[in-house]
Amino acid sequence: MDPARKRTIRLVVALSAAVLLAVALVYTSFSASSEARDPSELLSSAKPGQTYDLTGRVVPKSVTHEGAALRFRVADREGGTSIPVVYRGTVPDPFRGGREIVLTGKMENSRFIGQRDTLVTKCPSKFTEGKNS
Repeated sequence: MDPARKRTIRLVVALSAAVLLAVALVYTSFSASSEARDPSELLSSAKPGQTYDLTGRVVPKSVTHEGAALRFRVADREGGTSIPVVYRGTVPDPFRGGREIVLTGKMENSRFIGQRDTLVTKCPSKFTEGKNS
């Protein structure tokens, strides 16, 4: 076989493999991601046994410790609907009432049960609308 033809075949095979790997990476990235849901969405449409990402604001003065469990309520960002949350695991230092969080877990008996070590607090932005700094 001609050496130029061998190089062309190798190039086509290598490029095809690279394209297939890129497509697999993009597919995996999009299929693994899930959109975080507000408390009102979870209360109206959560299916038992399914895992969700909960996002919202911790209701001020709702945080209590009961043994190893941390109990608090999370409300929609705009206020209104809130759900009770039970969480066991590492608690980030900036966690407190009024802070936005993201937590992975499941709905059980109208409560959100957080998975261990999935609690993340969102840092408040100093560049929010309506503030001049």
